[in-house]
Amino acid sequence: MAREKNESGDSTRTVVVAVIANAAIAVAKTVAALLTGSASMWAEAAHSAADTGNEVLLFVGLHRSKRAPDERHPFGYGQERYFWTFLAALGIFLIGGTLSIGEGVRSLLAPEPLESLWVGIAVLVVAFVFESYSWHTARKQLRAESRERQRSMAEHLRRASDPSATTVFLEDTAALIGLVVALAALLLHAATGWAGWDAIGSMSIGVLLIVVAYLLAGRSKTLLLDESAPPDVLEPIRARVAGADWVGEVRDLHAVYVGPSSLLVNVRVTATAASAREPAADLVGRISRLRAGLLGDSAITHVAVTVDEDLTHVAVTVDEDLTHVGVRVDEDSAEPR
Repeated sequence: MAREKNESGDSTRTVVVAVIANAAIAVAKTVAALLTGSASMWAEAAHSAADTGNEVLLFVGLHRSKRAPDERHPFGYGQERYFWTFLAALGIFLIGGTLSIGEGVRSLLAPEPLESLWVGIAVLVVAFVFESYSWHTARKQLRAESRERQRSMAEHLRRASDPSATTVFLEDTAALIGLVVALAALLLHAATGWAGWDAIGSMSIGVLLIVVAYLLAGRSKTLLLDESAPPDVLEPIRARVAGADWVGEVRDLHAVYVGPSSLLVNVRVTATAASAREPAADLVGRISRLRAGLLGDSAITHVAVTVDEDLTHVAVTVDEDLTHVGVRVDEDSAEPR
């Protein structure tokens, strides 16, 4: 489980860095917004406040997902991360997106003069530095994970089973773009005297945040609904099962994430003719060894193996420590061979 623990530690570090950076930035932007009266600065203040709250939600999800499996949750609490990430996406939409658009509309209807321009510029530049560090931390984690899985960065963003770093990365990417938009709006407002630039900047930031919220909510929904693991995860498992000398055919293979880097695998196979003629105890031993080998992968936490053989259906269940084996044989008209 070393890789899973490392990824959990990396995610925690990424989220903590993001919380600290965004909390400091939110305070600075709020002060600057009060001094300048800029709509874009108010949008950025709302954006950073939303990001801070959302990353606190991610931290809650990280903490709660570490609880051990129990009787009510036999597969553990890994999906807590997906639920709290979904709440974070709602926060981005409601607090960041809608408030920014609303502030832009208000600025169009009741424009205000721009004051303390240099304070606003200084805060945006400092914020860009802090956001860049948080963005770099998230990107570093995602790059390491994508290399390990031999994926491109874009592909990993779409397929990652841990939404924490992905959320921070997308939030920070939106934040960096938003800072550039806010700075441009601030300078255009100062240069032309037209407050509409500020309003346009604020609404643009709001639209950007709504797009990010949609992407994050969609990914969280996919993981919560137990979508199948992607092909680059399924095929190595299929190859390992098919490579067992007693397996004749892999009829079905299903794998879903019950948490970050935590797969539930169900596989249905047929035995070769030679294996099928062996005593049932020998076949059970082979199945147990296959299951133990699959569980040796830190990304696989639960495995169920079912063997179909002509008129006989054998279902095998093995405890985590491989000390207990249960066999069910359903017969139509033949004794098990």
